[in-house]
Parts: sequence; C-alpha cells; structure tokens
Amino acid sequence: MLPPLTLSLQFAVTADVAAHRAALPRQKVARWIRHALAVPGEITVRIVDQQEGQVLNRDYRQKDYATNVLTFDYTRAPVACADLVLCAPVVVREAHEQHKTLQAHYAHLIVHGTLHAQGWDHETNAADAQKMEAREIEILSALGFENPY
Repeated sequence: MLPPLTLSLQFAVTADVAAHRAALPRQKVARWIRHALAVPGEITVRIVDQQEGQVLNRDYRQKDYATNVLTFDYTRAPVACADLVLCAPVVVREAHEQHKTLQAHYAHLIVHGTLHAQGWDHETNAADAQKMEAREIEILSALGFENPY
C-alpha cells in the first residue's frame, strides 16, 4: 500500500502555463510522489518561472542560475514535509534536449525531489549517486516511464 499524501500543486509560472498544467494532472503528480515516498507525505509542488527559480537557487544554494528542481525538506519522519520547486523554462529546455516528453521529465524530477526530501543524496559520493539513480529508475519503471538516464 502506498503512503498517504497531502499535496499542494501550485503554478506560479505565467508563460505557457496551459502546457505545464496539461503535463501535471494532480492525480498523476500525487501518484508519482506516493511511489517515491517511504513514509506519509505533505508535499507542495510549485512550478515557477526563470526569475523565481534563479532567486531561490541563489538565495538558498548560492548558485546564481535557475536549476530544474529545488527540494526544501523540513521533516523526514514520521511525515516527509517538503516543497519541490520546479523551474518551468529549465524543465522544458531539458526535456527537449533529452528527447523526452515534458510529462516524463516532470515525473523524473518530481520523483528525484521526493527522494531528496527523504534524505537521498547524489552529491555526497559516487556510491550514493548510483543508489539514488537506481531507485529513480526503479520507481519510474513501475510508473511506466523509461530510464531517464
């Protein structure tokens, strides 16, 4: 049985918002997150524009560019509470460069962010990166998506 989830799905992006809403039906987003959760979750997914993505990455990671997904994890147990912030223009660009559908790339990044919210990390060492990638591949395969790598 999948863990319970309280989901807030927010669209702060204004450019081409219809395409992002179409790629992110609430039921699918909830399903992707629940498959990546090991504990109950309270997750906010916020789709932002380039400016908000860059400001958040600069202010919280000291990297002055917009990245694809930022995870702000507040608690990991007994409930995973986190905000996942996805920068729409970056996601669109990467999906195009990687020859993926927008929905497939969003699914990957949401699973990736949900794992981060539970303490998974790919930046500490190569072994952790391999474990996290393997878990992402496993989850995405169960959801019907191809290997994102």
